[in-house]
Amino acid sequence: MNRRRSFVWTAALWIGLNLGVIVAANWPQWRGPNLNGSTTTAHDLPVTWSETENVLWRAKMPSWSAATPIVWEDTIFVTSAEPGSPLLGKGRHGPPPATAPDKLLLLALNRKDGSIRWQKQIDSGNQLFRKQNSASPSASTDGKFVWIMTGNGKLTCFTMSGEQVWQRDIQAEYGRFGLNHGYASTPLLHGSRLYVQVLHGMKTKDPSYVFAVEKSTGKTVWKVERPTDAKRESPDNYATPQLVTVGGKQQLVISGGDYVTGHDLDSGKELWRMGGFNPSDNPANRTIASSLVVGGYVFASASRGQPMIGFKAGGSGIITGKNELWTNNLGSDVPTPTTDGKYIYVLGDNGVMNCLEADTGKVVYQGKRIELGTYSASPLHADGKIYCTNEEGTTTTLKAGPVFEVLGVSKLDSHTLSSPVAVDNQIFLRTDDHLYCIQRRK
Repeated sequence: MNRRRSFVWTAALWIGLNLGVIVAANWPQWRGPNLNGSTTTAHDLPVTWSETENVLWRAKMPSWSAATPIVWEDTIFVTSAEPGSPLLGKGRHGPPPATAPDKLLLLALNRKDGSIRWQKQIDSGNQLFRKQNSASPSASTDGKFVWIMTGNGKLTCFTMSGEQVWQRDIQAEYGRFGLNHGYASTPLLHGSRLYVQVLHGMKTKDPSYVFAVEKSTGKTVWKVERPTDAKRESPDNYATPQLVTVGGKQQLVISGGDYVTGHDLDSGKELWRMGGFNPSDNPANRTIASSLVVGGYVFASASRGQPMIGFKAGGSGIITGKNELWTNNLGSDVPTPTTDGKYIYVLGDNGVMNCLEADTGKVVYQGKRIELGTYSASPLHADGKIYCTNEEGTTTTLKAGPVFEVLGVSKLDSHTLSSPVAVDNQIFLRTDDHLYCIQRRK
């Protein structure tokens, strides 16, 4: 079997082995049911919309957040700052003005009409960091409970009806977060555990670490340091852990601090380490986009997407120079790429799209410009389409596949940092002001 056929077969096998878990008509955590910004169950999604066209409902949000909504059956969960919370000014950091509201909220909405079922305070002491506040991490759910971590380190579990089960203060237990632009990683929900990464260094001398939490009790199962020789701001990472299957067994993937590492799920032990993400020893090599996993392969970018490295996960110790599939400078800085298993769709902050073959790194198309603007939201792959939303609230819909084709452009009237998600025949998009349920109106 040649390498290309082996790669595609491995990716297909990975999807097939996980059908009972990942192919569900829900969007249970930040990057969705497949952990890569895609869903195979969405259908009949609209190509365009506006404030009045193809909008089933829109729900007023208390204030703004960069978090992506999650969906489980008839309930949507989304975070928000408290009403009256200030928007970010250019270069603004730290706490809001002393008189400003500073509570952080988790809301459960009725998917049928957008009405609020319940709203709970999850933290206080909202912080402002350039493009985000302390409500940036997204929630996660298994349909029985919902978990949310704030940028201040409050990790809380609720029932689906809004009753608090447990809460932890991670900064109080393990020390202050030391990222230059505030903590924004979302925990990974898998099986009976939550996996959390805290990769920092710009504003602390404390080591970076990764830990696993028992989802039912909140107790730490294991906690390990995640060492790095990265300098100044380069240890800072804003991504979410991922999963990769190696030899039939799943491993935890942690990206940031100039490396990507694989860890044993039961102990946290580091199994392998891929470097090469900071060849110039840049002290400002902070990373934001999460790694992308296709089958047994990992695709990760350094700061501003240079370089982007695709490699085979597994092995032991340092695998740099041993497991690489390909390397280029076509990665993304903030948006995390998405995939259909064969192609990787990479959206740049500047609205430039690149499409690569996953197994070879071959450029399918490169430098294709979509709507002007700054892109912080990650692209969505659903129903044979790629949805790309910029900060001005404009979404460009592309045809998935090897041919670049713009299917439509949609504009909303509000600033947007959240990524679009799709469930069944609906798209959910959170702007500063509202949560939209977008559906083809017949």
